[in-house]
Amino acid sequence: MRNPLADTIVGIQPSGIRKFFDIVTEMNDPDVISLGVGEPDFDTPWHIRDEGIYALEKGKTFYTSNSGLKELRTEICNYLHRSQGITYDPAKEVIVTVGGSEAIDIGIRAMCNPGDEVLIPQPSYVSYEPCALLAGAKPVIIDLKAENEFRLTAQELEDAISEKTKLLILPFPNNPTGAIMEKADLERIAEVIIKHDIYVMSDEIYAELTYKGRHVSIASLPGMQERTILINGFSKAYAMTGWRLGYACGPEIIIKQMTKIHQFAIMCAPTNSQYAAVDALKNGDADVEEMRRSYDQRRRFLLNAFREMGLECFEPYGAFYVFPCIREFGMTSEEFAGRFLAEEKVAAVPGTAFGASGEGFLRVSYAYSLEKLKAAMGRLSHFVEKLRREKA
Repeated sequence: MRNPLADTIVGIQPSGIRKFFDIVTEMNDPDVISLGVGEPDFDTPWHIRDEGIYALEKGKTFYTSNSGLKELRTEICNYLHRSQGITYDPAKEVIVTVGGSEAIDIGIRAMCNPGDEVLIPQPSYVSYEPCALLAGAKPVIIDLKAENEFRLTAQELEDAISEKTKLLILPFPNNPTGAIMEKADLERIAEVIIKHDIYVMSDEIYAELTYKGRHVSIASLPGMQERTILINGFSKAYAMTGWRLGYACGPEIIIKQMTKIHQFAIMCAPTNSQYAAVDALKNGDADVEEMRRSYDQRRRFLLNAFREMGLECFEPYGAFYVFPCIREFGMTSEEFAGRFLAEEKVAAVPGTAFGASGEGFLRVSYAYSLEKLKAAMGRLSHFVEKLRREKA
């Protein structure tokens, strides 16, 4: 028989996160504490769930337009105007997608021809590189550095650009590092982008989970809205991961083509999820703030715990991850995570799951209760002490 598989997909490695957590699943051990999944431990706020339930009770289970409910697109535009001062046309410049991940996928496919280069700062979310490859584009990795707090510098961007560069992925606030880009950082980046006439896909799914001022979107800077696809969604800020709802905003010429791909592949995002999301944007600000305060408390607890055990970790100001350095122990990130799981029954993700530049680091999620985090840090302290005795 002929080979039934496409070479491109066979050549793409499975998610490093899922690979590691298959081991956790197979262990089936109730004593294992998992700090690896980037999913809020909060329930979706009741008033949002209630709106989804109401939509089902009223039989609102039909297809929406390909771009999404008009009411939802309008509320997305209202949200971006009040939070970022950006004005979008809900009829032409917004598309509602099945999670932010679909928006990333169809955005890259709509914008890139085979051979176009997509700049991907790493460590970063695992989907960017595979999506670029599936679009026939060439991923060009920019290795972010701990000494820069894993921010993208203008010089790093300048050095990575070539004649074939089409698109920069801007993954901030960052998964897995928790790094942010402040307005001054973005202004320097924007100068390089405009100079070289390239486009930006700004993944802002953690925009509401920042702990140092308010998040600034690069699309809000002069000259950038017309060359930016802004990606966001409801999973992280509103604890709506299973509702599978995201969106993209950008120039009409790009959104139109993204909608075409979405039309043929998906049709529309889940209808009752869209009705729930309208309520989230209208009435969910207090819920977001309550969750943000709780995450900030956990973030500060972890940083203090790392300091007490002498574990190096820069202070992250976004998302709900910390990225401690484990290089002192002379083992790879995967070896460290594997031993930590086997010997202390705590699951965290090797930094290399997010790119080669994550070597020597471990991603720890604090989307878990303080009780679990305290227990896990006790086990980590014991593990670190044991490793240091082994080295002595």
